[in-house]
Amino acid sequence: MIFVLNYLFLIIMLLISIAFLTLLERKILSYTQLRKGPNKVGFMGLLQPFSDGVKLFFKEQVNLIFFNYIIYLFSPIFMFMISLFIWSIYPYMISMINFNYGILFFLCCSGLNVYGLLLCGWSSNSNYSLLGSLRGIAQVISYEVSLVMIVICYMIFTYGFDLIKLMNYQYYVWFIFFSLPLFFCWLC
Repeated sequence: MIFVLNYLFLIIMLLISIAFLTLLERKILSYTQLRKGPNKVGFMGLLQPFSDGVKLFFKEQVNLIFFNYIIYLFSPIFMFMISLFIWSIYPYMISMINFNYGILFFLCCSGLNVYGLLLCGWSSNSNYSLLGSLRGIAQVISYEVSLVMIVICYMIFTYGFDLIKLMNYQYYVWFIFFSLPLFFCWLC
């Protein structure tokens, strides 16, 4: 029961933090463009992400004539659930799920998001949305190749696939100092 409450609390806090990160992004973009940004809803626009969420829930659904309704609704839910699975292996002070192959689990789950993109484009039965999803899949796969190569180097440093072991190895010296070229590749 405690595990379920911990995971539910993690999901709620994660969604709230994402809402405020989008608000921060919109504020920074507005200040770089010499505008005020979102400041209408609440004090200094703090309720703007929640207002956007309510707007999205009550927005009119545009139904296409020839589309697969079940797959069309299932694909974003599938991608969201996979993103939440990735957060379950994140090493906290008290880890919820601790197993020795956490890095491989992360790589496999991030690779599964490709199928959600494919289902989104394929279910609408439109050639252009299918081409757009295939383009997105090609981009994700090309980015994953460089990500896997960088992560393999860090797995070699720690002699294993455990995220907690990776975190403990960096207690005294960060891996940034041992692998500056990899660090700059990660930033790009």
